[in-house]
Parts: sequence; structure tokens; C-alpha cells
Amino acid sequence: MAVTGTALMVGITLPGTAGADDADGTGGQARGAAAAGVEEGGEAGNGSAAESRPPAVAVPREGERGTGRDPLTPAELSRAERIALTPGARSRGENAAGGRGPQHLATNLAEPPPSGPDAAVRRAEVSFYDYRADALVTSTVNLDTGKVERTGTQRGVQPSPHPDELREAIALILADPLGSDLKADYRHATGRSLTSPDQLWFNGDVYRTYREKNVPDELARCGEHRCVRLVAKVVDGPWIEIRDLIVDLSARTVARVG
Repeated sequence: MAVTGTALMVGITLPGTAGADDADGTGGQARGAAAAGVEEGGEAGNGSAAESRPPAVAVPREGERGTGRDPLTPAELSRAERIALTPGARSRGENAAGGRGPQHLATNLAEPPPSGPDAAVRRAEVSFYDYRADALVTSTVNLDTGKVERTGTQRGVQPSPHPDELREAIALILADPLGSDLKADYRHATGRSLTSPDQLWFNGDVYRTYREKNVPDELARCGEHRCVRLVAKVVDGPWIEIRDLIVDLSARTVARVG
């Protein structure tokens, strides 16, 4: 709760039903989250709604500051991201769409020291992906002082993608000749033209070359580059097979595997 970004995915499997058996994605009104293990559908089980729901957890109201190990409040999330995105990072970095500033991935409550005076200090870890440098940048923000305590840069590390990255990947597929089959399948299913990612429910994960037997030359830099594989379906409709299309977000290209 109250944690931005996306949960780590454990794989992408195309369900045999109209729901999502192990990935909760985006499209239509919901932009999706790259989180596996969440099923689409209504309330599960029999009995009253109160019986089928987990116990309520008190979450600080928006604008408040949490204490201890409380979840980060919306105000803390916004503040941490604003502090971590320094003027230098904003001017140098680039996001998935090629815009100014690195791509925000996630903001999480940092683990405190096991003991000592800093044990009660609330810190946030803010992660960005800088497409200009193809690097993961993680900053630790002290929410008490409002300062960045440390920043680390890693290359070749590919955490699960943010919904904005998946949306950009779908947009690149639609703009590429390899997206013609997706458009044809959408028209066959709906009778309408597919022109925007908003018309689809979609989800995805990082494409990892070691899982493939034959990697096309144009995808050889995936891992160094930010590459994703997606699943998609018509909103409230059938699945459309696009798992053979891999998007290199760093190079802004689309390739077919298999």
C-alpha cells in the first residue's frame, strides 16, 4: 500500500481465460502495474464482503507524515521523489519517452539501521532509470532532513518496468511495421482501428536474453539496454498474442523472436 513503482514480476504467462492469471496490467482506465500473481476478476469466495476481505490497516491520511515503519504517505512519496530528482539529474537524464529527466521506477521505505539514534529516522529509496546513460540510479532520501544522503549508479541491472515504460513499449509497437498483426487482431476482435495504448490492457516484464535459445542480433544488447516483453488484451475482451515482439526501449526498436 502507498508504495509507488512496481512489484517484481516472476514471469509472464498468457492465461487461457479473459482474466490475468499471473500478471496485473494496464490499459483503458487503468494504466497497469507490472505485478505478477494478481488475478483479474470480482470478489472471491462466498459470504459477505466483510468476510472475504482482509482486516483493515490504518494508513496515514494524505499530507501527514508517517512514523516508524508506517507506509510512506502520499505526501512523503511526492516529497522523496522531488528531493531525489536534483536539478543536475533532471537536466542530464532521459526517460522512456525520450523526455527530460530520468524515468521514475519506484519509491520505497528504506530499511533502518538495526540500532542507534538513526533507527527512528524515516528514509525513502527512490529509483530512476536514466535512458541517456542506460543506468539505474538509486537515491536514499532522509525524510527528516529533506536531503539526499547517498546515490548509487548501476549498469546492467534491470528491475521490473514501470507502467509508463510499458505504455511507451506498446506505443513503439503500434508505430512499427511489426505491429501490423496486433492491429489486425484488434480490428478482428472489435471492428475498430487500434491507434493508442489506451485501447489495450497490457502488462510486461524485462526481457532476459539468457531465457532464449536464439537471440536475434538486434537484441544482443538487451540487459545492457532496457528491453521488455509484453502481454496484451482487448479491454474487457480477448487476449492478443504479442509475446514474440520484444521492445528495446533504449534503442526505441522492435524485434521478433521465436
